[in-house]
Amino acid sequence: MRSPTTRFLAVAVVTAIAVVGILRLRLNAAADQDSHPSVAGPESGRVPLKLELPQAVFEGTEKDIRIPNLRKLDKSIRPPFLVPVGTTNAALGKPVVASDAEPIIGEIDLITDGDKEATDGSYVELAPFLQHVTIDLESPHEIFAVVVWHFHKEPRAYLDVVLQTAGDPDFVTNVTTLFNNDFDNSAGLGIGTDMHYAETYKGELIDAKGVKARYVRLYSNGNSMNDLNHYVEVEVYGRPAQETDD
Repeated sequence: MRSPTTRFLAVAVVTAIAVVGILRLRLNAAADQDSHPSVAGPESGRVPLKLELPQAVFEGTEKDIRIPNLRKLDKSIRPPFLVPVGTTNAALGKPVVASDAEPIIGEIDLITDGDKEATDGSYVELAPFLQHVTIDLESPHEIFAVVVWHFHKEPRAYLDVVLQTAGDPDFVTNVTTLFNNDFDNSAGLGIGTDMHYAETYKGELIDAKGVKARYVRLYSNGNSMNDLNHYVEVEVYGRPAQETDD
């Protein structure tokens, strides 16, 4: 029969092991949140990004997209993407310029006018082959996500899609590439490792990881249907960057 002292020591040991286990689980959870900011909990000061999606419209039969490195079309609801409190669409109504100064259809400012519907008059059509558009946020921002709608009347895929940010309009200083699906460097910006994807009403959400920049530039080089380039809307979710003393 165990003495009271022996029983007390046994209980103390078991309790200590349980406490250590709980602390280890909490540390592991905290580390996981730090390495995956898009899935952090509410205690991190992040909230789900509120995206107002356009109506889902596919005209006619879905077409078979035959291009390499194509991601499977995902028709499920996008899981929540968490961003810091105070994050807004910093691109709304902001100035846009394009490598094609005279679009075939539409006006350049449609890209940031807030209209994401798949209707005539809601998109701009740029000239064939490699083109780019640049959004000026008008001040440095911390950018957490960029959402792009090229053209979502049908599930076509756009080629050589490259997303970059920079501190100047010429893209010389602090250039960061956030997305690149150019698998053969045909755009001349380096070989990308991201996959091609079919356009849908959900848009393509790209994690910007809090990069600080004023300018956002998107490239494309035609699509799986033709050589033309299109944009319905581009949203840049962020908040003004805080100035720091040198």
